[in-house]
Amino acid sequence: MNPSIPIAEEIRPDESLFASAAVMARHIRNREISVVELVERHLARIDEVNPLLNAVITRCDEAALQAARKADIALAGTNAVGPLHGVPFTIKDGFDTAGVRTTAATEGWAQRVPRVNATVVQRVLDAGAILIGKTNTPELTLSYDTDNLLFGRSYNPYDPSCSPGGSSGGAAAIVACGGAAFDIGSDTGGSIRLPAHFCGIAGIKPSAGMVPRTGLVVPGGTPVDSLTQVGPMARKVADLRLLLGLLRGPDWRDSSVLPLQPETVAGRGIENCRIAWYCDNGDLAASDDIAAIVRGCADALASHGAKPTNTRPRPISAARALFGRLFGIDGGAWIRRLLADVGTRNKSPALDWTDEAIDRPRASAADFSALLLDLERFRSDMLAFMQDFDLIVAPVHASAAMPHGQLTGAANRPAFSYTQAFNLTGWPSVVVRAGSDRRGLPVGIQIVARPWQDELALHAAELVESASGGWQAPE
Repeated sequence: MNPSIPIAEEIRPDESLFASAAVMARHIRNREISVVELVERHLARIDEVNPLLNAVITRCDEAALQAARKADIALAGTNAVGPLHGVPFTIKDGFDTAGVRTTAATEGWAQRVPRVNATVVQRVLDAGAILIGKTNTPELTLSYDTDNLLFGRSYNPYDPSCSPGGSSGGAAAIVACGGAAFDIGSDTGGSIRLPAHFCGIAGIKPSAGMVPRTGLVVPGGTPVDSLTQVGPMARKVADLRLLLGLLRGPDWRDSSVLPLQPETVAGRGIENCRIAWYCDNGDLAASDDIAAIVRGCADALASHGAKPTNTRPRPISAARALFGRLFGIDGGAWIRRLLADVGTRNKSPALDWTDEAIDRPRASAADFSALLLDLERFRSDMLAFMQDFDLIVAPVHASAAMPHGQLTGAANRPAFSYTQAFNLTGWPSVVVRAGSDRRGLPVGIQIVARPWQDELALHAAELVESASGGWQAPE
């Protein structure tokens, strides 16, 4: 954590829901609030806001209160508790939770109750956090809009006429409203970053190979396997750092996760960091509001000694086409297999976009070989660009939160290429609220770093957060 950025947070009765997870944990350890009281306040907050948001689709009230009572007893006996002791959290319904319904919003799993926790769930539980509910997601996490046949649509806390994004839309909405201290999302094409942007919170898609995906609904072995990463979502960037430290590292089941330590920036600061920033990725230009905020973030980092340049990676305009080819290279066989494996016959309208992949002729061996070559060239060319830069500052999406029904339309698809590009590369990308558009809706920006330099991206995001004010409570 950068010591130059003060965290002046205190838990007061009217603010306990909006403190950071780190501050909640500290006040619990100092006996300034009981775990039971904190959990009860969060459950009451869900009661208050969830009828408007439809963000939490499975409640864990009884189990959470039982765990809270045990946590208070444990604290009374010793100070040797985990870094998240007593902190209430929710988890996206795409992650397995032992003894708690996990549906992935698909009819075939409507009553499914796993026996084992996803790795990331188990790790935050081991750190002392308390699960209070599961959050809504599009079916099988495969849409940018959180809507499904089982639980219906989730709503943006800043404007209910707008989408909270997806696929971690329920997660972002409830965290933004103070119903949970944090959540954990998955990101194949922007599913952490887009909801964080739309709902005004912070989120990170970590470096590929850092956090295990074991227990995530979409299994490995698909054409998009290499694109998917798991990361935390919270109101404060400092919480992302805390949580990422707990989540990362091999579980010896996800074969993609490497036993490596990320690079640190201790004592380095942001001075002389070379930053590329852009507001137009060559596929779709960002709105004037978002462009102004991106430029402002570049200026804010420059005030700390960074060296920003208005430029973009040359190959980035090809990201959307490459992403689409990768999704449909097997003619939709992996999507059909996934639906069959879970026993779903009627898929949600939010998955209508998959019809294009399913109806596409299966690629020839030559087509598949050409795709692999193009993907490797894209990654190599992007990496060559980063030889001259340490960070990228860019929009998350071309606009702030969009009305329901417009987000996933064909006309808006180019906007998703802002996030898709960095799924293709596997680079870490942090989203932090950096301002508001003219409608007053949150605007997040993404800060992208070289592989395994997640800490540098988090550090820069904290500076932007400090300059902009970061998350702001919905009215």
